[in-house]
Amino acid sequence: METASAPAAAGPAAPASPVVSANSTDLTLLVIENDPAGTFTVPSLLDAAGTRVRIRTARNLTEAERLLTDDVHCILLDLALPAPTSGTSAGTGEDGENGDRLATLRHVLRLAPRHAVLALTSETDAERAAEAVRVGAQDYLFRDELDGRQLSRAIRYAVERKRADTAQHKLAESRLRAQENARLERGLLPTPLLEGSNLRFASRYRPGRSRALLGGDFYDTVRTSDGTVHAMIGDVCGHGPDEAALGVELRIAWRALTFAGLCGDELLSTLQQVLEHERESEEIFATLCTVDIAPDGRRAGLCLAGHPSPLIARQGRAAQLLPYEDGGPALGLLPRARWSRRQVELGGSWSLMMYTDGLIEGRVGPPGSKQRLGQDGMVAMINRQLAAGLRGEALLEAAVTEARDLNGGELTDDVALVLLDRG
Repeated sequence: METASAPAAAGPAAPASPVVSANSTDLTLLVIENDPAGTFTVPSLLDAAGTRVRIRTARNLTEAERLLTDDVHCILLDLALPAPTSGTSAGTGEDGENGDRLATLRHVLRLAPRHAVLALTSETDAERAAEAVRVGAQDYLFRDELDGRQLSRAIRYAVERKRADTAQHKLAESRLRAQENARLERGLLPTPLLEGSNLRFASRYRPGRSRALLGGDFYDTVRTSDGTVHAMIGDVCGHGPDEAALGVELRIAWRALTFAGLCGDELLSTLQQVLEHERESEEIFATLCTVDIAPDGRRAGLCLAGHPSPLIARQGRAAQLLPYEDGGPALGLLPRARWSRRQVELGGSWSLMMYTDGLIEGRVGPPGSKQRLGQDGMVAMINRQLAAGLRGEALLEAAVTEARDLNGGELTDDVALVLLDRG
């Protein structure tokens, strides 16, 4: 093993992670010991793997902090080194003052959280050596048994163990963030408020972005005090986290405005103002479909803002699209736009399906085909599934599954579906 002189270093070590791959040509060891030249004597060597270990020495924590640069792979700390005191620049001294016999180690672990650390002690102090590993050191070595081969092997092991511990810690943090995000996104999905209504509700939501629960599509359903059931579905252009956040804002605004008694053009005009204030750029727009179903369930008011028309299946008749000739522009496209509310007859027994364009824009036909499923293809698909006896959640699940199969793989856009049944 070759002893290398310490390079000049200005100021404390940078927070960047050290290179920790044990496959590197050289490894650098920082020894922190009262008298490293006198008590730390290891002959120069190249280990069996051809790795050269260079030694950098520090007699106290102040020197160690100056020498702890990014090229250091491992630290060998003498546990007998005096604990930091309030008078040293290397630490606060609180641990030492409290009589903590591992105060020096704890300070080094705080100083070098990304470096592998080996504890050096005497064989008679095995209990403290084991405790050092529990506190955070990667391993310990006994001074009386130390030789070049053992040290080289311990350094390589400590470096790899630190790398594995860091990777495991990052993985745990990533999983925790994913769980927190999932709980947040689930909380942002709506809870239908249909108490007192005889309508049955079902929904299906599949975001287009990977590993997400929420996309730019949004929907909601509520029943107001007069017995009217209000339902809506919308789509913010794009399907990233910003679009998802804007969709949630529009959904919450729609619910509040609906309970305040707004509907039709007045409601959509107000939602457009919300969109214009909250969007990040003027290029962002949102399509929307709203339906307000009369208390007797036999008729409804329909408003379309650049959104595909709902599909209705009446008892004994094939499913078809509701009228869509009177639709207005998407929200955010035209200032001072107007939207008409069209009265439609639903009948006594019916199923009404609202959807976003992610369902109908998937491709069909052989691989490479540019043909889309489209609204006509969707109507034919739903009629096949209704004829097979599918209803409710099963119908929506089958619709998304078949659209995906026809596409030859996952649909790239967000997909949201809402189904209301009567009779």
